[in-house]
Amino acid sequence: MNYGRKIIYTDATVITAENVIQEVDKAFAVHQQNHFDSEKLYKHYKGETDILNKVKEIREDINHMINENRAYEIVSFHKGYAFGEPIQYVRRENSKRKDTGDDKIAEDINALNGYMADAKKANCDNSLAEWLYVTGTSYRLTLPNPKWTADGDEPPFLVYALDPRNTFVVYSRKIGNEPMMAVHYVEQNDGTRLYSVYTKDCYYEVAYGKSGVYSKPHVLGVIPIMEYPADNSRLGVFEIVLPLLDALNELQSNRMDDIVQFVNSFLAVLGGQLDEETHKKLNEYKMLCLPEGVDAKYLSVAMNQNDVQTFKDDIYQSILTICGVPNRNGGSSTSDTGSAVIMRDGWETAEARAKATETIFKASEIEFLKLVLRILRDTTGTSLRITDIDIQFTRRNYDNIATKSQVLIAMLNSGKIHPELAFAACGMFPDPESAYLQSKAYYDEEMAKWNPVEVDEDEDVPVS
Repeated sequence: MNYGRKIIYTDATVITAENVIQEVDKAFAVHQQNHFDSEKLYKHYKGETDILNKVKEIREDINHMINENRAYEIVSFHKGYAFGEPIQYVRRENSKRKDTGDDKIAEDINALNGYMADAKKANCDNSLAEWLYVTGTSYRLTLPNPKWTADGDEPPFLVYALDPRNTFVVYSRKIGNEPMMAVHYVEQNDGTRLYSVYTKDCYYEVAYGKSGVYSKPHVLGVIPIMEYPADNSRLGVFEIVLPLLDALNELQSNRMDDIVQFVNSFLAVLGGQLDEETHKKLNEYKMLCLPEGVDAKYLSVAMNQNDVQTFKDDIYQSILTICGVPNRNGGSSTSDTGSAVIMRDGWETAEARAKATETIFKASEIEFLKLVLRILRDTTGTSLRITDIDIQFTRRNYDNIATKSQVLIAMLNSGKIHPELAFAACGMFPDPESAYLQSKAYYDEEMAKWNPVEVDEDEDVPVS
């Protein structure tokens, strides 16, 4: 097994109906290794590990195959920690355009978040994160919704999380490594493999083993399948610790074998014989009367469970440390502060891993947003630009909320900082723009109640 997925490259400068079959064949040869590795990782994630093939040569009847599915634990933690809350789009700081006011931009971004909710993007992101952490990469397909109408309930676009085991993107070898085509294939009932190939301006269908290429142009201007890699090596989150995970399963299985073998130890009679009648009495009375000079003892040597537990804890701790998962030591020091616990138990490492994932995820998310905005311009007439939008992960916004609220109050009371900057800098709100506008409207309403404007009934003008 190779560690990390291989990036697929092509020397072709353009993909056409004349060379698409040749390019797909060359790319598929590289993808097959990625498919094999991804399949093995996904099986490990589901619990199909090497321990299920364990062979025991002595006392074959006692052969436990215990899988401690730590891979599932690791993936579930990272997925829930980084993607537990839906990704929000907010107005980018200092995004001011002369042709569109701030209120209009905020209104359009709120509409964008609404469209994402209608398209169930949060669920798609959750699937993307699962594939990303298991196999090291994931893919999203975005297409216009043919059922959309201005007065209907359907969103203008559709999003799908594709299985990376049968999806791949081919990149150019030139500087910038621009994507040249994206391929998704399915195995049909007759055994034919059907390839769906997208380029920037065309869609192709190729049936493996059959001649001919179906082609259809599209006006999206980009490849609608975007890759979301975990990192440059495209490593699954638990892939690097596979040997330790297998060792942990083997240790736990052998440990259970030892316990059962100890309970079912053989009884050895020294200096005599155990006939059938004596054996029956032994089973009935749970005691044995032996003639003088004859001895009996169980043949068993049990493992030292303390040493085994120490070894197991060491393996498990190494797995958590390498994978960036906080441990569960639960320190008993009464002088611990919240920050000390975060640093000691590995939460700071988990946060650093999540931030690194965010940075790489955002690069692909920007390309996704460009396509969505293109679809929205053609359907709803939105004037949003990618420069108006900031991608906001809403993780841990309410940790240390007392400190964050004190920072907000101090900045608002300084008199030298714009309130909108204070809302954005304090870190309390997933969408600082929306929180600021809502708070400002509430403040203005309360001020109007406390300072009403008197109106002259005859002249209908304010009285000073």
